[in-house]
Amino acid sequence: MPLIIECDAFANNAAIPKKYTGDGEDVSPALRWSGVPAGTAELALICDDPDAPTPQPWVHWLIYKLSPQFAGLPENVAKMANPQPPADAVQGKNSFGKLGYGGPAPPRGHGLHHYHFRLYALNQTWSRFQRSLRWRSSGSVASASSRFTDSRISPSRGSRCSQRASR
Repeated sequence: MPLIIECDAFANNAAIPKKYTGDGEDVSPALRWSGVPAGTAELALICDDPDAPTPQPWVHWLIYKLSPQFAGLPENVAKMANPQPPADAVQGKNSFGKLGYGGPAPPRGHGLHHYHFRLYALNQTWSRFQRSLRWRSSGSVASASSRFTDSRISPSRGSRCSQRASR
């Protein structure tokens, strides 16, 4: 069974509602997943924007040390290093320089941006994984990617959203 991430807040290739953007309430969407591979030690989620006018994709959210027993994240995860819930999870700084989720806010006039929510199933703990830094070559990661365009999420194997730069 493939690792799948889903969201009910917005549809694949549909606009992300303002509530979940930097122009709105800037709350993280509720996400759910299934198909976590046997032997998964921890899960990590990254949301990024590959269309940002920066050398690297713009990271909107990094949350890791998620138990493979969790089936998702609630809406509006607290913007702190160790949000509760989910228990034991850790959030890193996003490209805005802040902890937690930072919603889409593309530069004015920059066109359509896509937002990818990627869930990684790690076969070792995050700290051990981070030390090894063998993301793709070690075989230690299974991933589900959801792409949202105009702020959208896909119903299978991850989510894709996009947001027009209409600010």
